[in-house]
Amino acid sequence: MPTPHKYELPPLPYDFSALEPAISGKIMNLHYKKHHQAYVNNLNKALEEYAEAEKNNDLAKMISLESAIKFNGGGHINHSIFWTNLAPKSQGGGGEPQGELLAAINERFGSFQGLIDQMSAKAVAIQGSGWAWLGYEKSRGKICLAACENQDPLSTKSMIPLLGIDVWEHAYYLQYENVRADYVKAIWSVINWKNVEERFQAAKTK
Repeated sequence: MPTPHKYELPPLPYDFSALEPAISGKIMNLHYKKHHQAYVNNLNKALEEYAEAEKNNDLAKMISLESAIKFNGGGHINHSIFWTNLAPKSQGGGGEPQGELLAAINERFGSFQGLIDQMSAKAVAIQGSGWAWLGYEKSRGKICLAACENQDPLSTKSMIPLLGIDVWEHAYYLQYENVRADYVKAIWSVINWKNVEERFQAAKTK
């Protein structure tokens, strides 16, 4: 039985304080080094246990580990996308999408502001913890919005993720307390539209 792949925390492409004032350095430090690292650690542990259970033909154990793999694997996938979806203004954060992505946004949402309004509303309305996503639905060749509970990845809805907004409390509570809407409003000032555009172009060719 081959050794399961070991996942690692991806490099953060900017300093912890680089997204201020939208997201504080303290939040980024905790979010990245504690929360994301925990997802990686727990995913690797679950995969090791799954490989051992598979070797022993322990189907019951394998089934019991599926939820941990989904939760922690989703957390790793989602956060790895999230860090690249953001950028300080010095690295192109904020502004507006361009080119084919902007055209797709205008067609689907009427305008860039339409996307902001609709995606923000979806993010704020999520009950409990989860993510709001702009994704690409390959079967229809369209971009669309979706909300995912907990750490469910967007692939569970048969969509390719382009842009995610994390609305778990650990993503904003130290700075915005219980006012999630203020956090969602601020995050648009550090969206890395170049990264979203690259994901959009890659999604169309998959």
